[in-house]
Amino acid sequence: MGGETDTDWDMHPDRDLILIGTQDQLISRALNRGYGMSRFRWPVHFGLLNNDCLWVFDEVQLMGAGLTTSVQLDAFRKMLGTILPVKSTWMSATLQKNWLSTVDFDPSLHITDEITLSDADLNDPSLRNRFQAKKPVSKVGINHSDLNSLADVVLKEHRPGTKTLVIVNTVKRAIALYDEVKRKRQAADLVLIHSRFRPGDRLKSLSALLAPPPANGTICISTQVVEAGVDVSATTLITDLAPWASLVQRFGRCNRAGTDSSARVFWIEPDFDKKGASLPYSNEELSVSASLLREISNAAPQDLPESQGDFKHLHVLRKKDMIDLFDTTPDLAGADIDISRFIRETDDHDIQVFWRDLPKEGPGATEPAPSREELCSVSIGDLPTDIDIWRWDHLEEEWVRARNIFPGLVLMLRKEAGCYSPEKGWTGNRKDIPRPVDKPELPEEANDDDFYSKGIWQTLPDHSDAVLLELLEILERCPIPDRRWAECLSISARWHDVGKAHPVAQQAMRGDPPEADESVIWAKTARGNIRYSRRGFRHELASALAMIEYGLPDLAAYLAASHHGKVRLSIRSLPTETKPPDPNTRFARGIWDKDLLPAVDLGDGVSLAQTELDLSLMEFGEGTRGPSWLARMLALRDAEDLGLFRLALLEALLRVADWRASRKAVLNGA
Repeated sequence: MGGETDTDWDMHPDRDLILIGTQDQLISRALNRGYGMSRFRWPVHFGLLNNDCLWVFDEVQLMGAGLTTSVQLDAFRKMLGTILPVKSTWMSATLQKNWLSTVDFDPSLHITDEITLSDADLNDPSLRNRFQAKKPVSKVGINHSDLNSLADVVLKEHRPGTKTLVIVNTVKRAIALYDEVKRKRQAADLVLIHSRFRPGDRLKSLSALLAPPPANGTICISTQVVEAGVDVSATTLITDLAPWASLVQRFGRCNRAGTDSSARVFWIEPDFDKKGASLPYSNEELSVSASLLREISNAAPQDLPESQGDFKHLHVLRKKDMIDLFDTTPDLAGADIDISRFIRETDDHDIQVFWRDLPKEGPGATEPAPSREELCSVSIGDLPTDIDIWRWDHLEEEWVRARNIFPGLVLMLRKEAGCYSPEKGWTGNRKDIPRPVDKPELPEEANDDDFYSKGIWQTLPDHSDAVLLELLEILERCPIPDRRWAECLSISARWHDVGKAHPVAQQAMRGDPPEADESVIWAKTARGNIRYSRRGFRHELASALAMIEYGLPDLAAYLAASHHGKVRLSIRSLPTETKPPDPNTRFARGIWDKDLLPAVDLGDGVSLAQTELDLSLMEFGEGTRGPSWLARMLALRDAEDLGLFRLALLEALLRVADWRASRKAVLNGA
């Protein structure tokens, strides 16, 4: 659900796991652009969620563009190959098979099984009561935009001792109607639920809705968030007109068990001639629903016609998009490929925000990452433009002003910026100051793999031994079918940190003056927040260059280079890194051409002689060392017998082995 709690599921690919999440969080991870998480962990989740999984998509009629993407992902896994099979299940009370037909997915070929209710199911007394539940339907004869009159209807139709559920189509409309009903001083408990709450506040509202109604009853005003996943039954349902599949879900929130003889359903028709009245839906799909509603008098499941019309696939993920998404390098402006159109409809672009009590100069580098309890989803268009906004820059390792804002970002606001009420969620009102939420103790850098490198002294051979042992334990329970891949994983486990022998790395870990034996090559340091003398230094690039120089397989070199998620398909210098004195010297990620790695013992009889690092690999085309780094890596990504999904899983397994070995070393005091 975003945030930095419960993030260690990805450390256990060798266990059976059940993950439950929203389509934003899970599909974005399957696209290698995980929302609300460190960008450097994207490839791990990408690898794990595209191999050896069963995906279950529930209530697909509510998924919009996410349904299209889920189908395309299934097609690409079959097309490009996975290490172990991935299967998909699409579920809905209103699902039609042709909804799953896309340019790369043919339901007649790819759907192997269909499960529906049988006659025996429908004759079960419990199900029969639900299927035949009485829910008389009538239209509310008021102007759709007249919320004062709608509030009067809500209070008139509400019955003491029962629940009344009012479902409207936008957050702004829900908040405005809530204010109108509250202003009329009703006696019933009043609840507001929508998607723009922090988790704790939303849970309080949801608990109030699910609780037995008091003597005066409960009135809940909600958006579409109660259409699925909320087991609530109201006596009175009042709903905005919505697409037919959504209306079927809403009807299911009234007299669910079929035992309430006084249940009723009311619907409100928008003025189709008024611009924006149908949002977030189209006039066309709402007109279809209105025509169907005029033909029925009862909303019992058995009396409802089937969904009308085809599902429109507006934004279709193609093979080229999938291949491009494998590369997690941002562009020169620091932006990433925008996947929002593949997650939800284009007018619903969300970011997540949290509030902190900050000094005048803003957050420091040690300001903690947000916990899930702090986060509130907000549409980009609703974010004020005149407030201070920060995002975490993983390259600079500090909070920076957010200049380019795109979907999926996690942003920090000052508490004084307001815009949030515990009662009403995101309001956009600057006078609504959010109450504080306990923040985590770990700094944002805890999101980075490097965090596992701190806290203990451990030599390079000892760490290499530990990572290889952890990897072999994982492979025992997650066997890799191709021996070559397993061998490359083992080579990388042994060699992945050889770049830490670089003098820049050793000086940073030992300190100045040295706090550890200078005759030993260290892989882990007990020192605090270390800083390299060369800004932007990445030891894993040195490791990969040394492995290429040593003649090891390109796959092994890639796995070593990518084991922190910062050096993957390409090698490029960054504008903020320390440049060598000679302007003609190649440099990238803190490595300077012709740098020397000293001779080093890697454990188990494996050693590296003094090695000169050759950055000619960062050039395009063929060089003195053969193909460029980019050419070698693209060949791995595009190989028919490997490909991006398999490559990503191998990348994930090495990183997990490294995390687990490092964590155990810290817990055991090395």
